[in-house]
Amino acid sequence: MATLRSRLCTPLLLAILLGSPLAQANDNQDGWREQLPEARLIGSGDFSWFGFPVYGARLWSATPQADFSHPFALELTYRRSISRETLVDTSLDEIRRISAAPLARQREQDWAQQMRQAFVDVADGTRLTGVFLPDRGCRFYVDGKLQHVIDDPEFARAFFSIWLDPQTRSPRLRTALLGLNP
Repeated sequence: MATLRSRLCTPLLLAILLGSPLAQANDNQDGWREQLPEARLIGSGDFSWFGFPVYGARLWSATPQADFSHPFALELTYRRSISRETLVDTSLDEIRRISAAPLARQREQDWAQQMRQAFVDVADGTRLTGVFLPDRGCRFYVDGKLQHVIDDPEFARAFFSIWLDPQTRSPRLRTALLGLNP
């Protein structure tokens, strides 16, 4: 059952985190840009599940190649409604799946609580942006406004690995986000 839930929810989470064209219209009003004033678009892609659009994603960085040694922003614009709890559960499922070692129960509970504060129920057009800050953690923005700061570098890396790790469930999206498409 957990496997089925993770297969069905992963696209929804990705949709929530990646972003839609409606939210992309006014980049100059994004609060996250204070953290990355020199950020440029590295890559973008769309995530669909069984032909249904879930979200659009864009990856921003001040460096030509985004990686975990430099700050970057991952912007998701959702194209359908997804609950906060589904986003949290799906994120944890993916973090567990990608992680080399099992997560301690307390850490998992702490991370779930942090995500509940960072995420919201999303609808078509809602934009969630996560800013990765090496050795510091991450910040989450909803429609350009700061929602929550997580001062945990291990969480930040585990969370953004959902999209950027080679073991991601959506290798095509990863390739597009990293600007590696031919």
